[in-house]
Amino acid sequence: MKGSWWRRIAILALSVGLLAGSTSIQAWSGKADAAAGNHNYAEALQKAVYFYETQRSGILPEDNRVEWRGDSGLNDGADVGVDLTGGWYDAGDHVKFGLPMAYSATMLAWSVVEYREGYEQAGQLEQIKDNLRWATDYFVKAHTKPNELWGQVGAGNTDHAWWGPAEVMQMNRPAYKIDASCPGSELAGETAAALASSSIVFRDSDPAYANKLLQHAKELYNFADTYRGKYSDCITDAQSFYNSWTGYYDELAWAATWLYMATNDSAYLSKAIATANLWQADGQNGNWAYTWTQGWDDKHYGAQILLARITSSLNMPEATRFIQSTERNLDYWSVGTNGQRIKYTPGGLAWLDTWGSLRYAANASFIAFVYSDWVSDPVKKARYQDFAVSQMNYILGDNPRQSSYVVGYGQNPPKHPHHRTSHSSWTNNENVPSEHRHTLYGAMVGGPDGTDAYTDSIGDYVSNEVATDYNAGFTGALAKMNLLFGQNDQPIANFPAPEVKTDEFFVEAAVKASGSNYTEIKAQLNNRSAWPARMGDKLSFRYFLDLSEVYAAGYTVSDVHVTTAYAEGATVSQPVVVDAAKRIYAVTADFTGTKIYPGGEGHYRKEVQFRITGPQGAWHANNDHSFQGLGTGNVAKSVYLPVYDAGIRIYGQEPGVTSVVTPVAPSGVQVVSGNAQVILNWVASPGAESYTVKRAEVNGGPYTSVATGVHGSTYTNTGLTNGKTYYYVVTAVNSAGESPGSEQASATPQAGTSLPGALTLSGTSGNAQSILTWTAATGALSYKVQRSVVGGAYTDVATGLAVLNYIDVTAVNGTAYSYRIAAVNASGQTLSNIVTVTPSAPPATTGTLEVQYRNGGSGASGNAVTPQFNLKNTGTQAIDLSTVKLRYYFTKDGAGDLTFWCDYAQIGTANIEGQFVTLTPAKGTADTYLEISFKSGAGSLAAGAETGVIQGRFSKNNWSNFDQSNDYSYDATKTAFTAWNQVTGFQGDTKVWGMEP
Repeated sequence: MKGSWWRRIAILALSVGLLAGSTSIQAWSGKADAAAGNHNYAEALQKAVYFYETQRSGILPEDNRVEWRGDSGLNDGADVGVDLTGGWYDAGDHVKFGLPMAYSATMLAWSVVEYREGYEQAGQLEQIKDNLRWATDYFVKAHTKPNELWGQVGAGNTDHAWWGPAEVMQMNRPAYKIDASCPGSELAGETAAALASSSIVFRDSDPAYANKLLQHAKELYNFADTYRGKYSDCITDAQSFYNSWTGYYDELAWAATWLYMATNDSAYLSKAIATANLWQADGQNGNWAYTWTQGWDDKHYGAQILLARITSSLNMPEATRFIQSTERNLDYWSVGTNGQRIKYTPGGLAWLDTWGSLRYAANASFIAFVYSDWVSDPVKKARYQDFAVSQMNYILGDNPRQSSYVVGYGQNPPKHPHHRTSHSSWTNNENVPSEHRHTLYGAMVGGPDGTDAYTDSIGDYVSNEVATDYNAGFTGALAKMNLLFGQNDQPIANFPAPEVKTDEFFVEAAVKASGSNYTEIKAQLNNRSAWPARMGDKLSFRYFLDLSEVYAAGYTVSDVHVTTAYAEGATVSQPVVVDAAKRIYAVTADFTGTKIYPGGEGHYRKEVQFRITGPQGAWHANNDHSFQGLGTGNVAKSVYLPVYDAGIRIYGQEPGVTSVVTPVAPSGVQVVSGNAQVILNWVASPGAESYTVKRAEVNGGPYTSVATGVHGSTYTNTGLTNGKTYYYVVTAVNSAGESPGSEQASATPQAGTSLPGALTLSGTSGNAQSILTWTAATGALSYKVQRSVVGGAYTDVATGLAVLNYIDVTAVNGTAYSYRIAAVNASGQTLSNIVTVTPSAPPATTGTLEVQYRNGGSGASGNAVTPQFNLKNTGTQAIDLSTVKLRYYFTKDGAGDLTFWCDYAQIGTANIEGQFVTLTPAKGTADTYLEISFKSGAGSLAAGAETGVIQGRFSKNNWSNFDQSNDYSYDATKTAFTAWNQVTGFQGDTKVWGMEP
């Protein structure tokens, strides 16, 4: 039977006489006076539902639609011997917080109960049910005993200290529970509500599953009601993230209400009403709070609407109080209550709070829709519905920015949500790459401030955070908007479209040294995987040699030798024959057993240096397949050093095949308008032999080729019509085929346009800087510098320059950047060639933990080393010290064993531990490091706090002297605490401070 749950219950109640003399229940299906807005509500709903698929944890199903998501969190629960895989990641992080997850599921289930037809009309009913089942399956799994519920997986601070994709998480993910000895009524009650409401959703299509959910809901409600307690007092890690501020009476009433709706058992209704009488009063008049709205912490706003409808249908005296409280709240959000009204921005957003301003507006909209559907007063019906419509249209684009706040939807949507996996950094850095590698379709961001101001920045987690609870009420309200206005709207066909992929595994290499009979190669094997991110512990690459000249001189392969100077986990083979007739051999650098994954510096790439030595005068590298394109100095990507995973080639060209891998799509396409012409520039694609330029006269195509066989990375399209807009994509072509098209770029030629002349750019690297110089361009009024992380989109880093040089001091050491210069005049700009520059030194710090050091005064020569430390939290979140490790690097000066003591620590010497680790091979002025760690008794380091002094000391067991003068971490001049980057700091396995030797 179609129609909302409430309409069905109303019909049933009428049939048995329950509604005699009661307030009539009407379904409001007409359009509100508020305008629909120029929006495709079916598309918005489609994408909002899809967002939940991007948040999935565990083993993904075969019909997974998110090509950049893979299996993750597969060891969740292993620490406690329980299978806790599955569920949703909370937000842009990877913790599974039980309370907001259950709240989100309840809200989504409620939206299906109310607006099933809205989902059906948009073709999204099965998708929302699949996503809902993903959560409820997890809740059933986490409910291991009647009075036991696992309510969190992952530690908040530890998780938040790392910025990478979910599929390659390496940190510990502890599991936390509530039980009879340490209960949590909010968590158990909300999970009961989620399961009870979901049982209504699945009742018609899968009654057995609905019964299963309902049984767990009953047990969880009994647990919540019998063993009352605040959940965040037991799952203390949640206190900094989802502390229960409003207590648990709202969840107990909310859960009992949903159980009544699922069972029609009046005992649950009595429980709900009795618990509602314990809700927090607002002021002296005894009224319930009304100046907030529905959210993950306070559900009484939703519960009172449901109870208003139920008690009215049963003609119960309690109905008046629930109705009045509901309208007091909805009036506060719309026309005002008792002379008070929520703040409105100049653009019309009902603005409640800095954190997630749109989340609250969307939640208020959803409950306003639900109540307006039921209330019979036509003035109130229109008031609440108009309010909700206006807020939803603001979110979708009817705002001063004329921009959507939903990723991947509408005009000028956010492109930089605070979301680790969609950003897909391989360097544990919010700024690398500069653009997200994936589109987080359907995610509503936090939103603007109270003046409508908003910055689309990945680092602004206040404005650009996304979360399952942010999208919950928003998705439900979209279902209603689609019912009201979307009768002619259609979801996007073949959604989502395949993403344009960049190279994920490749080798960057250079000639480190060479002589008359040898060549030494420096090579870095990269794992920048993102479709999805994945661990590489069986990776290898090959260097192919051509030994024809060796054999021609009377020698053989036995006269060619390979030696390894440095290797981060690689085993390098001697030459092995590949094609005996052509004298082709291969040297394999095998990293099997070494974890290479997109998890940060030291993880996403591993280096090996090997020397090939042949007979004097009878060997050279010039004819080697893999020597092609190798320069000296900075490493560069090489397609001629193919990469293998478990022996299967996944990147690059082997000898004898001119092109065996279809090139990737060109990136960074930029167009410049001229007089009846358009000039295109793009970043070259590895392996491309030529390019095809395609043009359309309609946004999105269809495209036709206007140039084929283009060499280089620029093309001028002439003979165009001034004032007409043209749309372009570029493809890369080789013998294996054609790449997907680049991102679309557009331009409109104008008459009388005279662009600046050509200019040539040169670049060199420095320590944390790129040094750029270029030639003058005729007719240029100024210049600007544009930069991208190699393969990414370009952004301006300097504009309005009048000189012909620029030093980029914001460049990060070890990161390869592409630069180009734009010569600018009133008619437009002309782009230079592209140069790649990699600053040379490693980064000094990547985290929010500052390590300070001072020399304890033992002297450069003596039988004790006495480093002293102070740690400072420079971030905004507390740091769990039990996750922190410090490393002090030195030369051991002998072979004896060592002993460590902590002579004094403000946080307690018993909380400090030290161990010694040998560096193999030695690195510069260090062959050993002291690793200092902290026991759980050390507690947490609050934002801005310091540990105070930690006095370390170590000696050899034979008491012989050290020579500290050549120790990497030692500095005799530091007699006061100073930030010192030659001591490193780690949180978990991630380095967050300092430079390793």
